[in-house]
Amino acid sequence: MEHAPHNLVADVMLGGVVLLGAALIAVLIFRRLGLGAVLGYLVAGIAIGPDGLGLIDAPETILAYSEIGIILLLFLVGLELSPSRLWLLRRDILLFGPLQVTLCGLGMFAIIRFAMPTFSWEAALVLGLPLALSSTAQVLPLLQSRGRMKTDYGEKSFSILLFQDISIVPLLTIVAALSRAPADEGAITGWRLVLYAVLAILGLVLAGRYLLSPLLRLVGKISERELFIVTGLFTVCVSAAVMQAIGVSPALGAFVAGVMLAESPYRHELEADIDPFRSILLGLFFLAVGMLLDVDVILAQPLFVAGLALALVAVKIAIIFALGRFFGLKSKPSIIMAMLLSQGGEFAFVLFTAAQQALLIEPEAASLFGAVVTLSMASTPFLMIIAGKLAAQKPKGAAQLDDPALASRANVIIVGHGRFGQQVSQIMQAAGRSVTLIDINPRTIDISGEFGVKVFYGDGTRIDLLQRAGGEDAQAIFFCIDDRHMTAESLMPVRETFPRTKLFVRAYDRQQALAFMEDNGISIIRELFESSIRMSVDALKFFGTDREAIHEIIAEFRRRDRSRLKAQFSSGDMHAGKRHSFGGDDSDDFLIAQD
Repeated sequence: MEHAPHNLVADVMLGGVVLLGAALIAVLIFRRLGLGAVLGYLVAGIAIGPDGLGLIDAPETILAYSEIGIILLLFLVGLELSPSRLWLLRRDILLFGPLQVTLCGLGMFAIIRFAMPTFSWEAALVLGLPLALSSTAQVLPLLQSRGRMKTDYGEKSFSILLFQDISIVPLLTIVAALSRAPADEGAITGWRLVLYAVLAILGLVLAGRYLLSPLLRLVGKISERELFIVTGLFTVCVSAAVMQAIGVSPALGAFVAGVMLAESPYRHELEADIDPFRSILLGLFFLAVGMLLDVDVILAQPLFVAGLALALVAVKIAIIFALGRFFGLKSKPSIIMAMLLSQGGEFAFVLFTAAQQALLIEPEAASLFGAVVTLSMASTPFLMIIAGKLAAQKPKGAAQLDDPALASRANVIIVGHGRFGQQVSQIMQAAGRSVTLIDINPRTIDISGEFGVKVFYGDGTRIDLLQRAGGEDAQAIFFCIDDRHMTAESLMPVRETFPRTKLFVRAYDRQQALAFMEDNGISIIRELFESSIRMSVDALKFFGTDREAIHEIIAEFRRRDRSRLKAQFSSGDMHAGKRHSFGGDDSDDFLIAQD
């Protein structure tokens, strides 16, 4: 076996030292200044790139590899979204998203035609439309790290970003339709590309259900952590490669793979294993973007480039703000969302390259607008400082959305302070227990604050948030949220992280209660079970049934209900145990004599 030449190994190691060292220094400085990691990566890339110190001379190669970070990011986002949740977002994905891309793209088309009259309308169009796209690699980590994914503007921002990734297909089709280059006989374009994309998605969904799920069960039985990492990365790579092969964004394939596994019991394991790869590769991506920035283009006409970047940010803020208001968001969430999505996106580079290959624009134009996109990305951290201050401002008398890390250590944590969690909280405090309350709905937090109850903001199913809230010191955690999709598997990471803490869970109905019965360590309460018994007891009293008979009826009902639940759980069939129910054809006889 031949070994790699010593100088090649040395070059790789030296490159790694330069890249990681520059990233470490720049991110530490920019984090310290409160400007965010992304700007630090961009500046570090400029410093070590060809137009800086020249320490790295192949940024295109680094960019190609680091784009895997975007693919992993979309996979992790898909893991957080079950098909049912996607269905709830369908209006924003299929209506808000297309309007945003179309209006912002046409707005930039008009500005380019006005500012650069020598450009043909085809060139202005293939430059303007890509500028409508935003940076998924910048926006999603911001939303996730700040716990804003489930806010109104967070969900709408995600919906827009998802459509933008899907829109790569029609945008590439437009470039191909306008192309002046000789036709590539092997390329897939037009409606064939759309058809192949739909077929590929269906194929990935079927493969996930009938191939990937059994594979993960097998890996789970073997219990080798390395196999989970290999399986997760293999899944991402296959899904992305399928989409790449037909000319579609590979990130879309990774997102589909994530959605396929969103309801898998191994979702949290995969997320924990892949997230470190995603973080490192995304950092390398922004380093590469900084290295690719053509500083000479900016220095040649700095005011023009800065003006175009400013126009891009201003046009997108104005249009997205107006659309946010049109789709029912209030002014403050609308402006935060507009600032969040105001920059150009990484996929613009892909489309500029395609337009250049199609002979629609010159290489100089691609460099110029690449610089515009990069500058707009650099503006995002500053805009986020403004947006963060806006988000922190509350109307007079409204509650502050504080992080649970600010809570005093309590022996009970209650997740969800709605109509169910409020009662649990009152009883725990009546018993002298110290309580930390967590909810993700700002409106619920505001209302609770009006009554003098402090509720902390966040997604209480996240391990990191529960750790900040003092989960390791809590004797019990109550999950009182109305989440019909929660299962014992989804809470397994909580059980493993806090093994000495007892979990109590509100179950929406019988089916969800059965899903929790797989874990004997979780106590389950069906939300309407006890209240229906209480109503029945009051009715029996009204009918004149004596106290002893009422007690015997209720006791027998509870016994039969437990027996039926056990039968349903053992068989996996909701129709099992019918004989334990009252009133069924096969039910056991039970009768209390009435006077």
